[in-house]
Amino acid sequence: MQRIAIVILFFFIKSAFGQTCPSLIEPLNGATNVPVDVTINWNHVEGSTGYIISIGTFSGGDDILSTQVGTTFYKPPLGLPDDSQIFVTITLFFFNMPNIVCQSESFTTEDITAPPNCTTMSSPLNGASNVNVASNISWNYITGATGYFLTIGTTPFSGDILNNLDVGNTLQYNPIADFPPLTEIFIRIVPYNENGNLMSCTDESFVTGEVAALPNCSPIVYPIDGQTNVPLSPLIEWEESLGASAYRVYIGLSPLENDILNGGVFYTNSTFVLNFEPNSIYFIRIVPINSAGEAIDCNQTSFSTILGCGPYFDLTTGELTTLNPVINLPDEIGICSNNGGSLISSTDVADGFRWYFVDANQDEVLIGNDREVDITETGTYLYEAYNLIEDSGFEIECTSSKMFTVVYSELPRIESVDINETNLGFEVLIQVSGNGNYEYSIDGADGQYQDSNFFSNIPPDVRYIYVRDKNGCGFIEYEFFEPNIFPKFFTPNSDGFHDVWQYLYKSDHDFIIEALYIYDQYGKLVKQINPYGRGWNGIINGQRMPNSDYWYKAIASNGKVFMGHFSLKR
Repeated sequence: MQRIAIVILFFFIKSAFGQTCPSLIEPLNGATNVPVDVTINWNHVEGSTGYIISIGTFSGGDDILSTQVGTTFYKPPLGLPDDSQIFVTITLFFFNMPNIVCQSESFTTEDITAPPNCTTMSSPLNGASNVNVASNISWNYITGATGYFLTIGTTPFSGDILNNLDVGNTLQYNPIADFPPLTEIFIRIVPYNENGNLMSCTDESFVTGEVAALPNCSPIVYPIDGQTNVPLSPLIEWEESLGASAYRVYIGLSPLENDILNGGVFYTNSTFVLNFEPNSIYFIRIVPINSAGEAIDCNQTSFSTILGCGPYFDLTTGELTTLNPVINLPDEIGICSNNGGSLISSTDVADGFRWYFVDANQDEVLIGNDREVDITETGTYLYEAYNLIEDSGFEIECTSSKMFTVVYSELPRIESVDINETNLGFEVLIQVSGNGNYEYSIDGADGQYQDSNFFSNIPPDVRYIYVRDKNGCGFIEYEFFEPNIFPKFFTPNSDGFHDVWQYLYKSDHDFIIEALYIYDQYGKLVKQINPYGRGWNGIINGQRMPNSDYWYKAIASNGKVFMGHFSLKR
């Protein structure tokens, strides 16, 4: 399912909200002996849409070049002058506010003391055949070159078409006339600088094809050159070119690199491009082709994607923020097995909501578009919350989403309760079972709950533990201890006081003790007594049991289980 989030972003300048300018990472400000073919790198500035890099021989100058990029690096295509102080000025580019021109930084390039090496053709390639007669000649940059001599002929080293022309510091040449058809063309490119040139550069060649009409270039229809707020998955469209059989599409994050799409062939004059990044500038070129070759000198244009939902500098706080709703939905939600479903409600602050069930084919089926949704079956779900933003006269969404699972849940069942008396009160460990996610409290049914099933330092007046299902299926109350009905010790010495240990019946009890068991300190059953009989006198099979701690478990008619320990003292 395709979703596009669009938002208007606002930015503030450095003086108002601390917007910082980037610094050069490579070369560092003040560096010396820097290679002339260096790639210039700088820090990323959060919130900036792009950058304008200006390179010159004086502070703030652009006499070498100035270009707009969407990355934090740039390699000058013609290199840099040698033995020169080079000034680099980075300008922060924004959509909805003036650009921020940062202070220039500089470095000094190396001194080139030898002629440059030879270069090679980049188009047409050496040895290519069926080359269009109207082709341009391009070659690769060679380190240290400040210009190139170009010779073109129909025989090696002849120069009968062009003889040793100084084309200057460029990487391409557009011949005045078409090449002759079905002919091998010889090209010699000799780089030079202030130190001279190498005379040993050899010819490269290609063979032209028959004379045929090349298609014309196709202007971009959408996005137009310089357009902003372009969706992240746009339909790229261009005009049809008469005579074109297909189109090559080049897209990149910089004007020098086609890192998104490098010459992909399309047989119609449009294509979808999925998953552009927000806050980015893209460079695009469409080249029609047919049997005669490719269209010549097709222009490159650029556009900017939507800014997304942030980050942006908030007008009130000046801090980096987003407009996406914050989602607080848990990873797992239970529906109560005793009532067949649950009404799930979002607590998030948002303008709208959507709920999807993810079926076995991983398709997302819309099941609700309100804050609440009634879910009746387990499985995987997708939840969306979105804010509505006004942009250029139409309403757009800024969306957050989360996958979650739904499981069946039920009331807990008490399996055991372990009670231990300490100097500070009681320790209680309660074990439960059931299909649910449970939490525990000794502060009442509506009191404070904890995830742990262990309580320490419980005061003697606390009688109940509450176990609650986190998914809303209710709670149970468990009376784990009543200190006045099970004595803490007995002294079987026939003095008439505390000679037996027995349950102390009270008439106001709403239960009947049906079974009463006594265990030694190792958990071995030593005696079962009648809860309403004479009690235990400390003798087992005619043997007086030693002084020690013993444990009891009493089972009541209402299902409650009382557990604790007492001492035998002689």
